[in-house]
Amino acid sequence: MLGLTRTPLRVSLFGGGTDYRAYFERRPGAVVGFAINRYIYISALNLKGWQTYNYRVAYSLLEQVSEVDDIQHPIVREVLKAWDVRERLDLSCQSDFPAGSGLGSSSAFTVGFINLVSSLFDRPLSKFELARKAMYVEQELLCENVGVQDQLHTAIGGLNRFDFDGAKISVTPVQLSRDALDRLNSCLVLVHSGVVRRASDAAELQIQSIRHGQTDAELGALYDLVGECVALLEGGGGDVVAELGGLLREGWAIKRRLAPNISNSAVNDLYEACLGAGAYGGKLCGAGGGRGDVHADRAGTSAGATSRGRAPLGRADRD
Repeated sequence: MLGLTRTPLRVSLFGGGTDYRAYFERRPGAVVGFAINRYIYISALNLKGWQTYNYRVAYSLLEQVSEVDDIQHPIVREVLKAWDVRERLDLSCQSDFPAGSGLGSSSAFTVGFINLVSSLFDRPLSKFELARKAMYVEQELLCENVGVQDQLHTAIGGLNRFDFDGAKISVTPVQLSRDALDRLNSCLVLVHSGVVRRASDAAELQIQSIRHGQTDAELGALYDLVGECVALLEGGGGDVVAELGGLLREGWAIKRRLAPNISNSAVNDLYEACLGAGAYGGKLCGAGGGRGDVHADRAGTSAGATSRGRAPLGRADRD
């Protein structure tokens, strides 16, 4: 085997929407969130022998092609072209969660594949460089409607606040006690909504509103919640889970005003059911329209949650 990368998925807590360039090129933006112990795995082998193809790419589809330009997977194709890779390769991708789950899987794949290709050809990149390269691939080469937080969360790992101001991006690790970390890990669960959408499609309406300044008030309020969340987590006093749940409820109410496709009746019903089962609060992960909910729960589990849906914080894995 030439190489293998393991890149974490992520959960964003507050500030989503302020990480779009259409916003933070005009006003300061910030997000807070964390990488989880669920991953995207990408492996590479040299093709040897008499195959009639030069590239084999296995993911939800299986491709066997002779030219890089013939590869259907857009990230694989554009990264191989940008890095001028000419070796014959057998590439394979596996994931702990399905694509479109709202956990930043597309950016995790981009970061992981860039990391793999760069390492294979002796051009290793720092974590921050990996995030920047992934932003370039997704935004410039593929013209996706994406922000910049997913690439940072998955490339850097851990629990962090990211700030955006014009061309400047800064990272501040959230300093919380072991007791607070353990408490959060025991009470946060992921609930799959049963609905899958492409983040780029779901974000299109939001970005249009941002460009016209129509949601500046809401995004400003979400920006303020980032600071409140960090202060809560680092403060160490009171019931962190209950207070975080209250902030999540407030953020969810604001988030739903950003665009009509953020939520739907099924998601709203699921949210209310989780609150009724004892959750203090929750949010929709991803760009909206139905993905995975993260809830701060009184008893550590909520209706519809399973043990395999747990998402421990504090991991900085990116092998």
